[in-house]
Amino acid sequence: MWNDIETTTDYLHFSVVSKTVADLIIESGDNPISIGISGSWGAGKSSMVKMIGKDLNDQSSDNKYIFLEFNAWLYQGYEDAKSALLQSVTMKLTEEMKKQGIDEDGELGKKFKKFLKRINWFQVSKLALPLLAGFIPGAAPVGVIANFANVIKSSWNNRDKKSENSEAIDTAIEGLTPELENLLNDNEEMSEPATKQIEEIRKEFEEILKQLKVKLVVLVDDLDRCLPETAISTLEAMRLLLFVERTAFIIAADEQMIRNGVRAHFNGVELSDELVTSYFDKLIQVPIKIPHLGIAEVKVYIVLLFMELEVKRNGVRQEAFLEAQNKLSKLLNKAWEDDVTAEKIEGVFDDDTERTMKEYVAIADQLAGILVSADNIKGNPRLIKRLLNALEIRKKVAKINGMMLDSGVLIKMLLFERCASEGAFDYLAKEVANAEEGKPEFIQKLEDSLISGEKYEFPDVTWNNDFVQKWVLIEPKLGGLDLRPLLYLSRDKALSFAAYDELSIKGKELLTALKKVKNGTYLRELVESIKSLGIREAEKLLKRIISLGRNEQWNVNALFAAVHITEAFPELGRNLALALCEIPAKSRKAPIIPVIAEKEWAKDMLKQWADDSETPDSVKRAITQNTQKK
Repeated sequence: MWNDIETTTDYLHFSVVSKTVADLIIESGDNPISIGISGSWGAGKSSMVKMIGKDLNDQSSDNKYIFLEFNAWLYQGYEDAKSALLQSVTMKLTEEMKKQGIDEDGELGKKFKKFLKRINWFQVSKLALPLLAGFIPGAAPVGVIANFANVIKSSWNNRDKKSENSEAIDTAIEGLTPELENLLNDNEEMSEPATKQIEEIRKEFEEILKQLKVKLVVLVDDLDRCLPETAISTLEAMRLLLFVERTAFIIAADEQMIRNGVRAHFNGVELSDELVTSYFDKLIQVPIKIPHLGIAEVKVYIVLLFMELEVKRNGVRQEAFLEAQNKLSKLLNKAWEDDVTAEKIEGVFDDDTERTMKEYVAIADQLAGILVSADNIKGNPRLIKRLLNALEIRKKVAKINGMMLDSGVLIKMLLFERCASEGAFDYLAKEVANAEEGKPEFIQKLEDSLISGEKYEFPDVTWNNDFVQKWVLIEPKLGGLDLRPLLYLSRDKALSFAAYDELSIKGKELLTALKKVKNGTYLRELVESIKSLGIREAEKLLKRIISLGRNEQWNVNALFAAVHITEAFPELGRNLALALCEIPAKSRKAPIIPVIAEKEWAKDMLKQWADDSETPDSVKRAITQNTQKK
């Protein structure tokens, strides 16, 4: 299973963009810069922001940058986002002062204390003014901005004379006593107009950063998750410190969500699109759009996710994973001029890793096209990860139930559940329930007609859309398969959340012929025809038969069809053995033993089955009887 949190590990080929943004910040020198990272939900904005911070930190050898990560969504409903951001900035500067060993009583130390008091004044006055102005008679200010501090101080000095005040207001005011005594009684400077206070905050902030010889990089994330009030409050707090020398703000948000937030915040005020755009553009100097993933990127992303899973399972070495990740990144650098094929992906692995990853590469190769083109997914990394998590859950449930289902078939059904309508799914379920052995004829007819180039004739109005038409053609084909196990796993939607056929015309003809093979019917001419395909296409052909075998619970006919291919190319016997090793111990069947007992590639596997205490006795007897024959 894969978690769904941001990361600095680049599976999406974002490093090209993150390094570019890091370079922009470096090149800006002491000048302020604000960068907006925009993208839809799940596109990878949070990961991009973290990667920018990492790249910037890696490229900075003199510790000239200090980083503040601020997630406004975490404070929503608990603390005012504006106050939280300002407090986070002061805490980060406090850490840097201590790190550099700055004397609190020195020039910079005193300046920093004054800056802290101004920030505290800003926070306390913001809390106190609405309280005093709204509930204390005579306290409503005239010219709020110009007389901000004076109103608070006047209200404070007269608090005991206001008998009209409720107990709640008294309690709230008393709660502000320590801050107000510190800010108002001891510092006449704090009675300056708010405009002057803001100027001084920005000036002192800039001077502190200059004397510390650092640039503050603020990484603001998850704004688009916030309610409009929280989002705008955070943006307003940023505006207080924005464009101060030695600052860089990197803001990750869905731009459209922020625009909607601006409109909601100014509810009742008619705002043109130009005004909303102007508000956003004044905050963001450099807008960056998260790039959409293409087919090549999705292929590599899926492969790396599965490879990460195999590292956790000790199926792939960590060193091999890192080496492959680097090589795959280089492949993507050239994706604009050459396709990233399954063969090229497999070429980055060592022999052991290739054996482990072969099936995963095939899955990625089959799915990438439709994951990019399907309207409900559009190459979204988070949705792809959720799809693969659902696949892993279903594989585990299938194994517990003794079902042998090909991963490609499971993912194909998951795609259908995700992207097709409820009506389309219900139609499929009804047809499967009514079909003999769970094999609806309409699926086979659709596949045959589309493969032959005929016009798509939808069997039901719910199947009348482009996605379903493309889905029918995705490998593996479902025609002739018992779909009841798939629907059994799909019965609980809580478990839910390609390239097209690569075989040549002759390969497709041989696939059809192999599906008709019956136990005991060994066709020498069929083996010779398979030899004429060459080993590469024969391997693709074997993948199709293995998929069929899994979904037919490895009956004798499917196995005998596969053996025709291994007879043509004995070196492919290893691939078939790996597939047969996936059969759960309790699901191993005695009738298949005679078909493979004398095959060299099956000897180690059969020995392992014979020694396995969970192998059924009937299978063990069959192994003994057939391997002892002379």
